[in-house]
Amino acid sequence: MAEIITTPTTKDEMKVERPRLHKVILVNDDYTPREFVVIVLKAIFRMSEDQAMRVMITAHRRGACVIAVYTKDVAEAKATHATDAGRSKGYPLLFTTEPEE
Repeated sequence: MAEIITTPTTKDEMKVERPRLHKVILVNDDYTPREFVVIVLKAIFRMSEDQAMRVMITAHRRGACVIAVYTKDVAEAKATHATDAGRSKGYPLLFTTEPEE
């Protein structure tokens, strides 16, 4: 009698989706000193002095500026940390996050 060997014709393939990215946005206000905004951008977002100045000026002129793009958890943590830094000094500094399209 012949031996019949069967092999599965389909494979279970797991598709790993890349995590959705989120933008961190600096929202302009008229009270937080520019120098303080630059300090926060350098400390929390690891920007150079020049980068931080450009971002701060862009937010000042346009009302808001995208700072960086991270995974959701990192974006929210950095935005919260940066906002809290302003609040601890009594400034209304605000960083928000939103999903990237």
